[in-house]
Amino acid sequence: MSKKLTIGMFGFGVVGQGLYDIIKTKNLNLEIKKFVIKNADKKRSLPAELFTTDANAILDDPEINTVVELIDDAEAAFEITKRALSSGKNGVSANKKMIATHLQELTELQQQYGTSLLYEGAVCGSIPIIRNLEEYYDNELLHSVSGIFNGSSNYILSKVFNEGQSYADALKKAQELGFAETNPILDVGGFDPKYKLTIVASHAYGIFVNPDSILNLGIDKLGDADIQFAREKNYKIKLIPYAKEISNSEVVLYVLPRFINKDNILYNVENENNGVLVKAAFADEQFFYGKGAGGHPTGSAVLSDIAALRYGYRYEYKKHLESQELQYSTNYDLKVYLRYEDEELLNKVTFKNISERYYGEHYKYVIGTINLQEILDKKELINQEGNFLAELP
Repeated sequence: MSKKLTIGMFGFGVVGQGLYDIIKTKNLNLEIKKFVIKNADKKRSLPAELFTTDANAILDDPEINTVVELIDDAEAAFEITKRALSSGKNGVSANKKMIATHLQELTELQQQYGTSLLYEGAVCGSIPIIRNLEEYYDNELLHSVSGIFNGSSNYILSKVFNEGQSYADALKKAQELGFAETNPILDVGGFDPKYKLTIVASHAYGIFVNPDSILNLGIDKLGDADIQFAREKNYKIKLIPYAKEISNSEVVLYVLPRFINKDNILYNVENENNGVLVKAAFADEQFFYGKGAGGHPTGSAVLSDIAALRYGYRYEYKKHLESQELQYSTNYDLKVYLRYEDEELLNKVTFKNISERYYGEHYKYVIGTINLQEILDKKELINQEGNFLAELP
């Protein structure tokens, strides 16, 4: 039997409005009783009495049994979610930074208070990857999970490689369309996909990792020389988060631009779409594809979580209990392309070997093998203006 949900919702932006649009078309045995918003003066499409700026109107209401959190502020979202779970209310969130940063504490709160927090909408929009990793791959030996987790950077790269636009022009267009923020570094710098990777790794491998310890380099330093190199080799560049089990006891996690060829299924994931590639011992290779952002796609994932709560669904985190031997590692060798400006950089960054060097009139690069920990240690040097690093297949 489905349980009647009485919902309090924080936020009524793009996703909140998208979710409400979907809910009002269905008979789902649920009611949104109150919205908490930040700006009381903003004109809304619903009756004014539904809105308040007082969080306690939801958190202290005994009739509200489900809190849906759809705000941007990660720390405020955490305080809301913590209070909700601690007071016996179930929760749904789409805030990937909040979840990635506080996942272990949120898991412990659910176990302590017998509540459930679901967050499918926090990772890859409409793609149901969290529940699949949690349930379908429960007893499967996962080799790796990778993909395109950020629609903004993928849209920019699609314009660059399919339409010949410069990075700057493609970024400007993405901002005009609302795919990228005025300050786009969360997306193009690889922070957004890193938060999503942290959550994915937790459900894939049963490990809690502080996102601050995971390498992320983005496409914000991408230049014409790198695009030319890719075209000469028949590559495209994609921003790829990667989780891989490298031994019976170690998992590596990182986010890097990657040159990929036509044989890679991610080669044809374009524009704001996302794709998740799962490689497993017995299922081999499986691919999930869909809209990675937007009010209705993300709203549909949030609604799926709300619907699951009607039947008492919760993440069991079984892998966390069973995977005590698995540890996060940064001891992993990568083959990379590094375009650089200052020759002194190569004296400061240690490659295990260099297989190719190029000195041109306008740019220079090396191709070689480097350890993941070395990139982490020298990230600020490598990520300076005039440099660009990407993984090679």
